[in-house]
Amino acid sequence: MSALPAQLPRHLVERAVLAALEEDLGLAGDLTSQATLAPRAEARALIAAREVGIVAGLDLAEATFRLVGDGVSFRRRLQDGDRVEAGGVVAEVVGPARLVMSAERVALNFLNHLSGIATLTRTYADAIAGTGAQICDTRKTTPGLRAFEKFAVRCGGGANHRFALDDAILIKDNHIAVAGGVGAAYKAAEAFAGHLVAIEIEVTTLAELEEALGAGARVIMLDNMDNDLLRQAVAINAGRAKLEASGGVKLDRVRSIAETGVDYISTSQITMGAKPLDLGLDVVIGGAS
Repeated sequence: MSALPAQLPRHLVERAVLAALEEDLGLAGDLTSQATLAPRAEARALIAAREVGIVAGLDLAEATFRLVGDGVSFRRRLQDGDRVEAGGVVAEVVGPARLVMSAERVALNFLNHLSGIATLTRTYADAIAGTGAQICDTRKTTPGLRAFEKFAVRCGGGANHRFALDDAILIKDNHIAVAGGVGAAYKAAEAFAGHLVAIEIEVTTLAELEEALGAGARVIMLDNMDNDLLRQAVAINAGRAKLEASGGVKLDRVRSIAETGVDYISTSQITMGAKPLDLGLDVVIGGAS
């Protein structure tokens, strides 16, 4: 059964859009549009792709045109998660020309950035198709944009790791060092966590993996292991815990990592290494499109 589509909370969308509009419009508004466009001038524009990609961020783009002022309509031609071809139309915008121009950059900034993440995520997901592994994001995200970047990962066919420090317990190497070892750290976390709080522990060696399994760990991160060690880890685990490979995951290696038999592969590349998808807004002068 395929996962239902993700949905962004409206209050998060509007808060981010209002902050972005405030940043861009400043105290005096769009001087260029006020100087060159008549107050009653209307515009019809198309948001279209200059390259192939996966669309993400339409809620933010639509909210930008809605919140910039009264009278702008935004009609989606595609939905978040859809593939767009070069030249394909993503959305149509109609309304007062001054408002359309004033909202253009903010709307495109969100769309280009998030569509870039969705597109790269889809590339990673396609690379491991058929292996049984799933590509996941990390907490390495742009400050203030995490919810949206993780949404874009979902649009691209990836899965979300924890959203924040209060989302789940992830015991890393520094926690282990201070706590006195893998087993001690895991047992302390288990005693602290409620029955609905997930616990994952990071290991860097096969000996640590054995210790984590002995402590009862059900989700284990295999950090910076080469493919031979990953295969050995999968054999030792024998299905007892879910295994996540992390560290040094690049596109040219992700397939071979998936083929070792791990359950999840987490990488910051899909959020921090994605280039924006080239989408633009063009005013239509006469005719129909």
